[in-house]
Order: sequence, then C-alpha cells, then structure tokens
Amino acid sequence: MQTEYRQWKAMLSITKASLRAIVRSPSAVIFSIGFPLIFILVFGFIGGGSPTVRIGFSSTTDTGRQNAVYRLLLKYKTIKIVDKEQEALQQDLLKGRITAILDIRPVEDNSASTYKITVYTSTASVDKLAILQSTLKDILFNIDRSVSPNAPSYATIDLPPPLPGRVYRTIDFILPGQLGFSLLSAGVFGVAFLFFNLRQALVLKRFFATPIKRTYILFGEAISRLLFQLTTAVIILLIGHFVFRFTLVNGVVTFFELLLLSLIGLIVFMGFGFVVSGLAKNESTIPPFANLVTLPQFLLAGTFFSIDTFPSWLQPVCKILPLTHLNDAMRNVAFEGSHLTDCGLQLAVLAAWGVAIYLLAIKVFRWE
Repeated sequence: MQTEYRQWKAMLSITKASLRAIVRSPSAVIFSIGFPLIFILVFGFIGGGSPTVRIGFSSTTDTGRQNAVYRLLLKYKTIKIVDKEQEALQQDLLKGRITAILDIRPVEDNSASTYKITVYTSTASVDKLAILQSTLKDILFNIDRSVSPNAPSYATIDLPPPLPGRVYRTIDFILPGQLGFSLLSAGVFGVAFLFFNLRQALVLKRFFATPIKRTYILFGEAISRLLFQLTTAVIILLIGHFVFRFTLVNGVVTFFELLLLSLIGLIVFMGFGFVVSGLAKNESTIPPFANLVTLPQFLLAGTFFSIDTFPSWLQPVCKILPLTHLNDAMRNVAFEGSHLTDCGLQLAVLAAWGVAIYLLAIKVFRWE
C-alpha cells in the first residue's frame, strides 16, 4: 500500500515539474495559445468568409433541359449546389449552412414570363443573399439579352420573408478548427520533443534509478500536457464567446462538452507524438515527421473552410482524418446543440484512430 502511494506521489511530482516547464517555455505558449488566437482574431474581425454561396433546390423545381436558369446555376463557380433530402435542406437553411432553397417552376398563368423563381431564406443566411440575388439577376440578364432586348424577362424572382433561424457567424466555423489544430500541434510536437529531449538528456535514465515505474512517468508527463492544453482550450473558448460571440448554444453544458471533446482529441493526438518520438533518430528529424502528421490535417480537415470545397476525389481522404471528426463534433455541439451522445460517428472514428496509433506507439516508442 505504501509503495502504491509513493508511485502516485512521484507521478504528481513529475506532473508539477513538467507543467511548470511548459508554462515557462515561450514556444509552448506561442504555439498553443498565440497562433490560434491570432487566427481567431483575424477571422473574428474580418467576419466575411468565403464568397461561395451554397443553395439547394426544392423537390418541385423543374430540372429539365429547357430550364435555362437551373442549367446556368449549375455552371456558376460562386454557386455550390447541396443535394440532400428536403427535410435536411430545411434544417441546413435554418442553421445557416446554406443560403437559400430555390423553387423554380414554369408559370402556369398567362404571365409573359416563362418561369417563377422563389427564393426561400432564413435569418441565419442573409449575409450571402445579396450575392445570390446578383447571380440570379446576371443569369436572367444574359438569358433575356440572348432572346431579345425588348422581350419580357425569362423569369421573375419572388423573395418571401426570411424564416427565423440562428445566425451562423464566421467565428462559429473558425474557432473549433483553430482549437482542434492547437490540440493536434501540442499533442504531436509537444510529446515528440519532450520525450526525445528526456532521452537525450538522460533524464529518463535517471528516473529508472528511482523506484517509480515507467507507467507513472508517462502518466505524469501526459497529465501535465493535458492540464496545460485544457487551460488553453478554456482561454480560446472564453475569448471566442465573450469577444466575438462564438455560439455556445446550450451555455455552460456546451462549454464543458467542448472541453471533454478537447480532452479526447488531445489524448488521441498525443499518440502521434509518441510515434514521432520513437521514430526520430535525432532532433532535426522530429519536425519533418511531425509535419507529415499535422500539415495534411491542417489543410484538409476543415480548419479554415468546409471540406465540401475540395474536389470530390479528395473528400474521402479528408473524411478519414481524426482532426476532421474532432472539428465536426465541436461544431455540432457548439452551434447545432448536439450532445456527445449525438456524435457517435465522430467519437467512433477518434477511438479507432486512438487504438491504432497507440498500438503503433507501443511498437516504436523507445525509452533509451
């Protein structure tokens, strides 16, 4: 019993010393807190987002070849067509995921126009409505000019009052991505450099001369990383919410669920750090190995923009990355009001990555 107590006491001493070293390290603070906050500040003040307009079509829309408006919308680079069930499109509209649902039907009365375009929007998506209206007017202008300048317009545009919806700000997309990448960078670079330097400085060898078990050495260092990064997550979330109105749809409950997701993500990402630490032969090889893990996820996991903007052949690669699923889970919880019980797919993928990466870490990790 006494031996067990000494093990825990030694582990907590390691945790305390390691945490103190992390806090005193300028690079750790800058990469974990500084860089994510810079991106959050930039996008928070800009608030513009991408000019791409995402729209859907109603089930009654005429999609035949004779519908010139429909065919031209498919070709516009600024228009992204979302193909989902009507109920899913309605939910996307209310949550600001798409700008509008278009209903394009032939005119059945004696009107001079051939089609009527009804544009259904919500208060959550009015920010890009002007772009959509401009695009529709441009399309109709080109169609009318090709027929006859004096002919009646090919179609009329009807814009009913917007449906009530939750405002989706740029920060609601950017902040989870930046928080996720902060956790990924800390888990990979932090753990890799830490254990490599502990081996090189013979600190681990000195630990082996003490009664403390190797498991407790790992736990002590891991806990210090977890505490520091969770503190970072708290800072990022609070600044995002109170300064830039980042949405925490269920308040304190959402806040703590995001912290739990951060904890899960960090545990998984630390596994990559253990692998990099084991594979690196010298300190100069750590950055290339670490960047092989972090850079593709930084670019492809929906950190700055939705993975829907990537080519269709690349999207399956994006969807298997662990950071993609952590970002998706955080956005679902923060804005859509989902709970962790609703994020089964994302948590399952993270768990699968965790099991696989720690099995690999056991094989390659070196103590000396």
